[in-house]
Amino acid sequence: MSSSSSSRLLFLLACSVLALLAGAEVHHHEFIVQETPVKRLCKTHNVITVNGQLPGPTLEVREGDTVVINVVNHAQYNVTIHWHGIRQFRTGWADGPEFVTQCPIKPGGSYKYRFTIEGQEGTLWWHAHSSWLRATVYGALIIRPRENKTYPFEKPAREVPLILGEWWDADPIQVIREAQRTGAAPNISDAYTINGQPGDLYNCSKEETTAVPVKPGETALLRFINAALNQELFVSIAQHKMTVVGVDASYTKPFTTSVLMIAPGQTTDVLVTMDQAPTRYYLAARAYDSAQGVAFDNTTTTAVIEYDCGCATDFGPSIPPAFPVLPAFNDTNTATAFAAGIRSPHEVKIPGPVDENLFFTVGVGLFNCEPGQQCGGPNNTRFTASMNNISFVFPQTTSLLHAHYYGIPGVFTTDFPAYPPVQFDYTAQNVPRYLWQPVPATKLYKLKFGSVVQIVLQDTSIVSPENHPIHIHGYDFYILAEGFGNFDPKKDAKKFNYVDPPQRNTVAVPTNGWAVIRFVADNPGVWLMHCHLDVHITWGLAMAFLVEDGYGKLETLEAPPVDLPMC
Repeated sequence: MSSSSSSRLLFLLACSVLALLAGAEVHHHEFIVQETPVKRLCKTHNVITVNGQLPGPTLEVREGDTVVINVVNHAQYNVTIHWHGIRQFRTGWADGPEFVTQCPIKPGGSYKYRFTIEGQEGTLWWHAHSSWLRATVYGALIIRPRENKTYPFEKPAREVPLILGEWWDADPIQVIREAQRTGAAPNISDAYTINGQPGDLYNCSKEETTAVPVKPGETALLRFINAALNQELFVSIAQHKMTVVGVDASYTKPFTTSVLMIAPGQTTDVLVTMDQAPTRYYLAARAYDSAQGVAFDNTTTTAVIEYDCGCATDFGPSIPPAFPVLPAFNDTNTATAFAAGIRSPHEVKIPGPVDENLFFTVGVGLFNCEPGQQCGGPNNTRFTASMNNISFVFPQTTSLLHAHYYGIPGVFTTDFPAYPPVQFDYTAQNVPRYLWQPVPATKLYKLKFGSVVQIVLQDTSIVSPENHPIHIHGYDFYILAEGFGNFDPKKDAKKFNYVDPPQRNTVAVPTNGWAVIRFVADNPGVWLMHCHLDVHITWGLAMAFLVEDGYGKLETLEAPPVDLPMC
């Protein structure tokens, strides 16, 4: 066991004592998952929401608090809720991915998620983790410092969660079901949204555009969350600079920028000082699209920053707000520069030495069509996706965690490959066709408690190279380096940042490139790792780690709750 896992044990004990001393709270919430009529783009659709709200309720807590959410399913679909970025120490049963840590909550059923937030401050979020329900089932999860602690920056005058979403002028569940039936790529979205509203560049949307009221001279903390299903997004505010102070509930060295690039699953906290003429300014977001020749939603969503100057002049709707400069859709240089600006606020003790040196390819592929079938992919194929040539198959009769805990055979194997089964020129323009077809399987990779894990995540150019936001459940990790082309251990290891690498739960692996991450396996359970573009996880771009128990109660997965849903 590494010294870091011993430190973790002491940290947990210290946290427990501090929680008692600091009067940590227990927050109780009820989430009713239900069908709700919602009008967007001139049409009303019955969509699935929590408590009839889009976005759903914002959860506001302090570090050290415990959250208990009773999720009641009144909708017609199975559902689970994932608390994205919450470490879930020993409480893997509350993590939420369907058939990974639980069976779904069936229509008419309910399940109480219970977890404690330890050692995390900033912006996270929650979302459905079942089919494509997260298109409309999502909300913010804001973690403030404990009562006797402050932010590592001056207290802002106001805090505003801004959730970027994606809207289909259709039922998103039917969109993905049709794609699964034909093997084709699903239809692209019709709009992006900010706090559930497309903004006034879309039909029938002007009146409901999200507005952010501010006062001249004040500094606001804007908490951005990319809840879009399938699209990285550039974000900018007309004539205002943004200072990044946190990502994925980890503080950063402050750095100032005019544009953000946020991948699905990621959050970015920025401070904005309202130092411009007191009028109205657009906050706008549109796609960063890194896949060549692939259809994407090229529309732009807007909100309006509205200065309240307390003066009599009416600068209102007659004067259109100033519009920001947004990068070109394929501006990888801007995306790369933004990622490079994110650093941890102080020098970091990097875990080591490395016990598990892993190399995972990530990318899209094609399955041959069944004889006699007509398929919607290129040249009569079906789209698929994989890691290390394994296209992940989710079980349907039990969850992976349940099968692990009770020793149920035949549900999964633990032989996920540590390296690609065939090594090739991953970013070449013409990858041999025999490498395009992965193997469907339910394979996990076993990790000893306390082991130090390093993973090279390598994009491939099969079908099309693309930026992949890779998320690990139950863990934060350090991003030691990113680069383009094929990872070269001799040359690229020299680029590793061992001083102040950023800590995140979702890394945007560069298109036709690679990222190297490192973490300590200090959380027992079964933890999904997947691409946060939902079209890709649907196609199988996922795997899971099985982290064994350590020694003693504080290093052991808790027993399952009595109300855990059965399949």
